[in-house]
Amino acid sequence: MPKDMTHVDSIFERRESAARSYCRGMPATFTTASGSEITDDTGKTYIDFLAGCSSLNYGHNDPDMKAALIEHISNDGIAHGLDLHTNTKAAFLESFEEHILEPRNMDHRVMFTGPTGANAVEAAMKIARKVTGRTNIIAFTNGFHGVTSGALSATGNSYHRGGAGMPLNGVTRMPFDGFFPGETDTADFLDAMLTDKSGGIDAPAAILLETVQGEGGLNAASPEWIKRIAKLAKDHGALLIIDDIQAGCGRCGTFFSFETMGVTPDIVTLAKSVSGFGLPMAMLLVRPEFDVFGPAEHNGTFRGNTHAFITAKVAIEKFWADDTFQKDLSDKALMITTKLADLAAMVPGAYLKGRGLMQGVDVGLGDLAGEICAHAYDKGLIIETSGSEDQVIKVLAPLTTPKATLRKGFNILLDAANDVLSAPNKIAAE
Repeated sequence: MPKDMTHVDSIFERRESAARSYCRGMPATFTTASGSEITDDTGKTYIDFLAGCSSLNYGHNDPDMKAALIEHISNDGIAHGLDLHTNTKAAFLESFEEHILEPRNMDHRVMFTGPTGANAVEAAMKIARKVTGRTNIIAFTNGFHGVTSGALSATGNSYHRGGAGMPLNGVTRMPFDGFFPGETDTADFLDAMLTDKSGGIDAPAAILLETVQGEGGLNAASPEWIKRIAKLAKDHGALLIIDDIQAGCGRCGTFFSFETMGVTPDIVTLAKSVSGFGLPMAMLLVRPEFDVFGPAEHNGTFRGNTHAFITAKVAIEKFWADDTFQKDLSDKALMITTKLADLAAMVPGAYLKGRGLMQGVDVGLGDLAGEICAHAYDKGLIIETSGSEDQVIKVLAPLTTPKATLRKGFNILLDAANDVLSAPNKIAAE
C-alpha cells in the first residue's frame, strides 16, 4: 500500500472521534460520486442503496442542481444570509408554494430552523407546548426523532437515549401501530389511556409520529391508524406533528408520506433530501394559527441554507412540477417489493417491511442482517440495517436510480445473502 494511503487510512483512527459510525462497517475512503454510484480512492465503484440515509433521494451530483449551484457561486451570489430576505429564498418559497403546498391544499407557513432534522423536531415540540400551554408530548415505540436532548426524549432507542447522561422528560411513550402481537389496536389503547381520567397521562401538547419508522425498523403505520391518531389529537386538544424527515421528499412514493392518507398535520418536519443535493437544510411547516414564535424565539446562525435554496428549487421544478416522476416511483416501488420478496424467501421467517421506496426485510437477527450487508459491501453495494436489534436490511436507494442499476444492486444483495446463508458456520435466523 502506498505511503499516502496509509496516512489517509490512519488519520481517522488517530484524530476522528469514536462517535463515527457508518465508516466502521464501510471503511473505504470515498472520493467521487454520480447518480446512484460512489467511487473510492482505489477506483472501486459501489452502487449506493443508502443515499446518505435518504438525504440523496435525487442521487449524487444531479447535473441540473450542480449547474445552478455553480452558476450562483460563480456570480458571487449570497453564500450566507441568516434569515435575511434573499432572491434565492424567495425563489425557493415560490416554487415550494406552487408545486408542493398549493396542489395539496396546505396553507402552512414555512419556518427555517437549524440545518438538522433534530432541530426541526425541537422547534415543533416547542411550538406545540407554547400553543397549548401543556408540556407532555406523546411519541411512539421505535420512533426516532434525533439525538439532541429534546428530540431524544421522543426517540425510543435505548442506546441513543443512554448517551444523554441526564433524565429525558416531557414525553409519554405509546405503542406504535402493530407493536403488540395479534390484532390489538394500539389506537384504541391510546384512546382509552387518554379518555380515562385515571389513565395517568397528562393532557398532551402534541402527538408526534413517523408514518414509516426509518431507524426503528421500517414499521409502516396503516392509513386507518394514522387517521385515528389524527382524530385523537384533535379530540384531545393536541397538535399532530408528522416527522417526514426520512419518509418525505418522495421516499414513500409521494412528496409527503401522509398525503394519500386523508390527514393534514398541524406541523410537518422536513430535512434530509429537502435540499435535493445533500446540502444541510431543515424546516418545518406549521399551520398559520400555530405560527406563534416571536422574532428569533427559535433561532440559529444557519436558519436556511442559501446554497440549498438553489438546489431545492431545481429539485422541486425538475421532479415535482407534474406527476411523471411520481408515476415512475410507483413502478420502482413494485420492483423493490418483488426483489425483496426473493431475499425474504431465502431466510425462514423473514418478512417485508416498509412502503414505497423505503422498504426492507426483517431477517430476525441483527448479526445475520449485518453479515449480509457486510458481504454486499465487499461485492460493491452500500446498504445498511435498521430496527431495534438492527435486524432489518433496509433499502434507501436514490429515487432516481435507473431500473437496470436497481436490478444490479439487488443481484449483489441476493448473492451476498446466498454466500452468508450457505456458509458452514452461517448465522441462524430466528
